[in-house]
Amino acid sequence: MQRILVVEDDLDIQELLKNFLQEVGYEIMLAGDGVEALSMFSAMQFDLVLLDVMLPKIDGFAVCELIRKQSQVPVIMLTALNGEEEQIRGLDLQVDDYITKPFSVPILIRKIAAVLRRSSRMQEDGHKTIVYRNLILDCDNYTAAVGENVFELTPREFEVLKELLTNQGRILTRQNLLDKLWRYDFYGEERVVDTHIKNLRKKLGIDFIQTIRGVGYKIDKEH
Repeated sequence: MQRILVVEDDLDIQELLKNFLQEVGYEIMLAGDGVEALSMFSAMQFDLVLLDVMLPKIDGFAVCELIRKQSQVPVIMLTALNGEEEQIRGLDLQVDDYITKPFSVPILIRKIAAVLRRSSRMQEDGHKTIVYRNLILDCDNYTAAVGENVFELTPREFEVLKELLTNQGRILTRQNLLDKLWRYDFYGEERVVDTHIKNLRKKLGIDFIQTIRGVGYKIDKEH
């Protein structure tokens, strides 16, 4: 049974999420503030974290940042802050999805399932590597090595880079990547793709992901 950590200070929403998610087969653990969430995360293994932003003691952005320093577990951010600035901040912290309140429980359940499926597929791809120039993409450990430097990637960063590498020579539009990797429209905002590309370039220090202005992205085919 897959275990989800629900971090939410509103007791009514806690109970709602717990009941619906348990009903569809997940094991649910609850945390009511950021400190409790980090303590539970350090003590137990989780398959996904459903994380509210407005939390007592430590807010969700800080919790996510601390989680990312020790794990690439999928994180879905759940918040009443629906401005573009807040969404971009969450994406910069490498969350896997972003859902605003009020939310549809059926949509939330499907998004959780989609994120967990992607994470599971990545684990099943074990012991495969993709080599491109001085980059080695390790499909077992979700890492990328550039020269002697090894970098951990979030599940979504890994998928974006893998998709580009397995389609060398082809231009992938932002909508291609959204449809293939996100499955759902990210509030109609294609900039989520740009944010992940920016993160990959900055993290790995690579310059071979080409921006095709007004269209999307491309990696030249190796000869």
